Amino acid sequence: MDDCIFCRIVKKEIPADICYEDEEILAFKDINPMAPVHILVIPKTHIASLNDIQPEHTFLLGKICTVLQQIAVQTGIAESGYRMFYNVGADGGQVVLHLHAHLIGGRKLKLEV
Repeated sequence: MDDCIFCRIVKKEIPADICYEDEEILAFKDINPMAPVHILVIPKTHIASLNDIQPEHTFLLGKICTVLQQIAVQTGIAESGYRMFYNVGADGGQVVLHLHAHLIGGRKLKLEV
């Protein structure tokens, strides 16, 4: 999608602080972090949200989880703990309509809803 900010980051039209990249996945630091470590992990293929996941995306979702775990180790938060989540839809807090998982950590996280 031409107007999707994350698709533009994938195409390198918009700069990002990239932490991980391969053929299917891109991970970069959130520009408005909620914690000392706040990384977004996205598929390079445009999928608007978890509501748009199809059976053929199963491998991609698993890979996102694997990349999140690797980044948690690399950033030193794997042992102390971290949170991984998706926001889905407007009421769920999704701002960018491109599937993305958040990895946050680096401090004690509160349980808030």
